[in-house]
Amino acid sequence: MRCRVFFFFVLALVGTLSELVVSCGDRQPGGTPLGQGGKVRVITTLFPLYDFARTIGQDRVEVLLLLPPGVEAHSFEPKPSDMVKISGADLFIYTGRFMEPWVETVLKGVTNPKLKVVDASVGIPLLTAESEAHDHGPRDRQDVPAAKGKTQEDGRQRLGHTDLDPHIWLDLGNAAKMVETIAAGLTEVDPAHRDLYAKNAEEYRKQLAALDARFRNELSRCPKRELIHGGHFTFGYLARRYNLTYIAALGFTPDFQPSPRQLMALSKQIKEHGLKYVYYEELMEPRVAKTLSRETGAALLMLHGAHNVSKEELERGVTFLAIMEQNLATLKVGLQCTQ
Repeated sequence: MRCRVFFFFVLALVGTLSELVVSCGDRQPGGTPLGQGGKVRVITTLFPLYDFARTIGQDRVEVLLLLPPGVEAHSFEPKPSDMVKISGADLFIYTGRFMEPWVETVLKGVTNPKLKVVDASVGIPLLTAESEAHDHGPRDRQDVPAAKGKTQEDGRQRLGHTDLDPHIWLDLGNAAKMVETIAAGLTEVDPAHRDLYAKNAEEYRKQLAALDARFRNELSRCPKRELIHGGHFTFGYLARRYNLTYIAALGFTPDFQPSPRQLMALSKQIKEHGLKYVYYEELMEPRVAKTLSRETGAALLMLHGAHNVSKEELERGVTFLAIMEQNLATLKVGLQCTQ
C-alpha cells in the first residue's frame, strides 16, 4: 500500500514539474513546445531509435537517449527524472510494449497534452517462439532444437500470454519500416519541415537496403549456417532474414539461466557442426559463452544487438549502420566465409 501511495505521489510530482518544463519552452504557432532554437525535442528509449531520429531530423531535432550509456536495456527502469524528461518532450519514441513494458505506466504520469507518442513497432509482425519446444520450467530438456531460418530459443519469456520477440530492429527490413514511422512522427510534430524528414528518411532507407543486400550476398557464401549464442535470444530476426540457424542459451530477456544439461546439449551442437566460434552480446558478462568456449575450444565473438551502446561508443558517434557493418564482418568470421 505504501508503495502505491508513493508511486502516485511521484506521478503527481512529475505532472507538476512537467507543466513547469513545458511552460518554459518555446512554442510554435500550434502551441506545441519546442526546444532551444525551436528544435523538436525527441526522447528515445533504445539506441537504434536514437540514431534513426537524429539521422532523419539532423539539425532540426534535439534527441535524447533515455538509456544511460552502458546500461543493459532489459534491466532498465525509468526514474522520476526520466518521466520529467518525457513530459517535457515534443516526441517520445519507443520500440513497443514487449520491449519496454514500463512505458504504459510512465505515460499515465505525463501531463503534456501535446506530447506525440510513437510506437516504432507499428506495422511490424512480431516473431514467436516455437511453442512445443521451449519451456524453461522445472523439467530439463535433453536437447536444444534448432530450425533453419526460423526463430527458436531455449527458454521463453511470457509477455501477456504470448511469446513475442521484441528485437525487431535487427531485421534491416524492419529497421526501414521503423525509419518511416519515425519520419511520420516528426512530420506530425513539425509539419513545416516535412520535405526534410521525407528526404532524409528515404536516403537512410537506401543505405539500409544497400547493407541488407551486402548481408545477403556475403553471408550466402558461408559454409557454416549455425549461429550459437551464449546470451539471450536477440538475433532471431537477423537469423531468419539471412537463412541462418540460430540457437540461444537464454530467453527473450537475460533472466533465464540454462541448466547443465542444456549447456551440454549446446556444447554437443558446437562440436557436431564443427563450429569454431560461439557468440556473446554487448554490455553483458559472457558467462555462458565462456563456459561453452571452455567446453568446446570454440573462440568467443561479440555480436552487437544494438539495444544500447557504451559511453565510449556514444562519445565517438557510433551509428546503427556502423554496428551492423561490424556485425556482418563478425558473422563472416564466425560462419567461416570464403574470401
